[in-house]
Amino acid sequence: MNLNVYLAGEIHSDWRKELKEKAENLPVVFTGPMENHDRSDGIGEEVHGAQPDSISKDEAASRINNLRTSLLLKKSDLAVAFFGESFKQWNTAMDASAAIEMGKPLILIRPKSLHHPLKELSSRASVTVENISQAVQVLSYVFEEE
Repeated sequence: MNLNVYLAGEIHSDWRKELKEKAENLPVVFTGPMENHDRSDGIGEEVHGAQPDSISKDEAASRINNLRTSLLLKKSDLAVAFFGESFKQWNTAMDASAAIEMGKPLILIRPKSLHHPLKELSSRASVTVENISQAVQVLSYVFEEE
């Protein structure tokens, strides 16, 4: 059995790389948002041409990025949402909520310091852990036979 896992979260740090390396022996296929920040921000203009201002540019890109997220989340078996200390993470919250609304199991990774601001989301997640290693332990447990 292979699992398709959507990795929701900010694209500015290497948390996905760390998780993938720790889970390299598991039968898991990972998907997620476009990690090339310039490409993600520019895809709207790439498709529709130059936009008149930064708001129009953002809106054009966000529609295409939302389409990508929606398709990949729908195809996933599980979502992992990472909240770290360093970045504003509205997209992570949106993707985690979308996964829950789609009925996808969700592993929420958040440090103890973010317990309070994420308490409602955490209560709806399947599992909440404090770090990437714990998330990989949960994934690994799914495949254990005894």
